[in-house]
Amino acid sequence: MRFLVFLLSISVLIPAYGKESATPIKHLVVLFQENNSFDHYFATYPKAANPPGEPAFNAVSGTPTVNGLNETLLHNNRNSVKPFRLSRQQAATFDHIHETLNEQRAYNRGLLDGFVEHAGNSKQPGQVMGYFDGNTVTALWNYAQNFAMSDNFFGTTFGPSSIGAINLISGQTAGASSNGKKTVIASKGKRIILKNGVFISNSDPEFDDCSNPATPPIRFSGKNVGNLMNQGGVSWGWFAGGFKPTTMNNGKAVCGQQHMGSDGRPVPDYLQHHEPFQYYASTANPHHLPPSSKEMIGHQDQANHQYDLVDFWDAADSGNLPSVSFLKAPSYRDGHAGYSNPLAEQTYLVETINRLQRLPEWKSMAIFIAYDDSDGWYDHVMPPIVNASSDKDIDALTGVGHCGKAKKGDQHGRCGYGPRLPFLVISPYAKQNFVDHSLADQTSIIRFIEENWGLEKIGGGSFDEKAGSLAGLFDFSREGADRRLFLNPSTGQLEN
Repeated sequence: MRFLVFLLSISVLIPAYGKESATPIKHLVVLFQENNSFDHYFATYPKAANPPGEPAFNAVSGTPTVNGLNETLLHNNRNSVKPFRLSRQQAATFDHIHETLNEQRAYNRGLLDGFVEHAGNSKQPGQVMGYFDGNTVTALWNYAQNFAMSDNFFGTTFGPSSIGAINLISGQTAGASSNGKKTVIASKGKRIILKNGVFISNSDPEFDDCSNPATPPIRFSGKNVGNLMNQGGVSWGWFAGGFKPTTMNNGKAVCGQQHMGSDGRPVPDYLQHHEPFQYYASTANPHHLPPSSKEMIGHQDQANHQYDLVDFWDAADSGNLPSVSFLKAPSYRDGHAGYSNPLAEQTYLVETINRLQRLPEWKSMAIFIAYDDSDGWYDHVMPPIVNASSDKDIDALTGVGHCGKAKKGDQHGRCGYGPRLPFLVISPYAKQNFVDHSLADQTSIIRFIEENWGLEKIGGGSFDEKAGSLAGLFDFSREGADRRLFLNPSTGQLEN
């Protein structure tokens, strides 16, 4: 309610924006990255080790601290392995266990001492306690220093990538089915994908030619934020690296574009279980059809708002930037442990943000850097329980079979909030060198879109009804501000 009053007040002060947007933000770009906890990237912010041979980071005077790892947590940690710094030379790491149940067990009733045993990779389980600092994730630390970040932003629920992606656009992991079934157990009974219509783990979308036919196809009923934007006349799109087919086979798309990952193996650029709108018949582009023209990007045509990353730049460079754009990096640059790493991610983020700042729309733009899940990486903050669940097969946060004590109205299988994640706002209107401590989650992004463009709520149990506001990261009194920060894609340091 307070955010709505705030938006109304500034819309009075800046009447030129009218019905188009309630704030000066006319263009929102969400860079949705992969698999990092807050402590994994910002544990010691703003203090970096600065060893010889690594890009240095030296915070300016007055830089605020974050809720990171203090001396007690660093040296007297309850986990079987203490948190430790990963150097720039150790950027390529293992992928860790981040299934719903494993993550809850790692938090162990609020003791947060089970990460090595329940989330660690079997090849090197202690690595899950590692963190990077401003000598590796240098660009992110520089963005935080010059713009705004949150240290109290959470995944909406526990679980892996597909869950975080669905929460980003609908805040509702219930309402799912696979070939008419509401419960699906795979991997010889070891992995629950669906239970009672709630999506629990990764599986490919039904409405995508590039989905693996060996995985249970998942579809969702109900609404997502794309439906709301269509109804409200807001131009938008999801732009994914590798979405454009490399060929067509009897009218079906084949996604064959790939690059070498950080683990030395080729990885497809497009990973279909990262594309949430393909789970909904109403917002899917099953055959990966191209937009009918550059002018139609962001508007309703055969592409149905689902595009390749190339289409985003075609639209941006032709003066047709959509109001809301979700950008998904090609997988080798998305930051996911195993096949990507923070240096490959940094190159993508910096190149993208440098280019966005050169657009004429920059003066009315906000960029959100957000993540889908934590990959199981250690974070020392116990998330608040805003939705309890008591399911013996998938819950263990506060006890065996429990995530709090479920009450009437709580949907089982949606234990949340989940792990704490990085979140940054880059904009001429972002507060400078600012850390916001207000409670927020992935659906706070939905709330921002809804309130900035005057849309209705999703309904049906979506977490957008509970979402905290992102207003505290902005200062809309900075009318006409034109702050830009150009960084080096390799080092993450300021360009000369």
